Amino acid sequence: MTVNFKTLKSFVTAVDVRSLSAAAAQLGVAQPALSQHIASLEEHFKVKLLNRSSAGVAATIAGGKLYRQALVMLTHLEQIERELDVDDAQGIGGPVALGLATYSTASALSIPLLQAVRREHPAVNLFINDNFGLILSEMVMTGRLDMAIIYGGNPVKGIELQPLLTEELFLIAPAGLSLPGAPDEPLHLAELGDIDLLLPSRLHTLRQVVDDAFASIGVTPNIRAEIESAATLRQAIDMGIGATILPSALANFSRAARPPMQRKIVGPSLRATVSLCLATNRVFTPQAKAVLTLLRACITDLLASGQSDGIE
Repeated sequence: MTVNFKTLKSFVTAVDVRSLSAAAAQLGVAQPALSQHIASLEEHFKVKLLNRSSAGVAATIAGGKLYRQALVMLTHLEQIERELDVDDAQGIGGPVALGLATYSTASALSIPLLQAVRREHPAVNLFINDNFGLILSEMVMTGRLDMAIIYGGNPVKGIELQPLLTEELFLIAPAGLSLPGAPDEPLHLAELGDIDLLLPSRLHTLRQVVDDAFASIGVTPNIRAEIESAATLRQAIDMGIGATILPSALANFSRAARPPMQRKIVGPSLRATVSLCLATNRVFTPQAKAVLTLLRACITDLLASGQSDGIE
């Protein structure tokens, strides 16, 4: 016995639960058999994969590397098994996992895409994850997501970024907030230094765009809170707690009786690139290809509709 999916599964489970006996019980095999699986892997790779102690087991440095690669392979195997379980009479089917960056205009694609997938490919099980761009790209690299729409256009090892559109950032403020100039006039970024701002954390690409813009004009923004939930941020703006600098899509989802104000920002203007994120070493499943085709169509429709300001 050398390397196969069964031995890899035994190794991954042992690392996850940190115990050979617990791993054996979880897998429904005898502990000596599981130990033999680990031993065969160590013999094949000529390295020690697990450190054993009275507290249990832990991966060595080499074991950690194998663990990460084994996760990717086992994830691919699970996808293949699910795909083969789909009745051929249903056409294209199986799971597809998609990530959508928080605060992006891409968030407006969720419902149209769900409707299109249900209409065109009812056997496809679509999973949508709305999270940080950085985490989404990592999930694409490890195979936990088939694709993602994220902020950023710079090359990242292991993934391919295909620019889709550029979003302009606006000041989105509570209705009635006193602001310089007429409601239809642009605001200079320097005029926003004293406004209470609610922004994403520093890990978010959009926050980095805002911070860099303020730094370029030598102004320190008055950041009152960092919020990573779009729903919470919209509610905070509706309640007059503060304003934000984000794409207009955030304001478009407001349910307030008096919708928030949107003001264009100049001196400088703020823009962010939205890209499709794909793994460079992964073959798309038929259902993932089908969803990607529908996703591109939804993006084309969104751009043509003119429903969101500041996208091109």
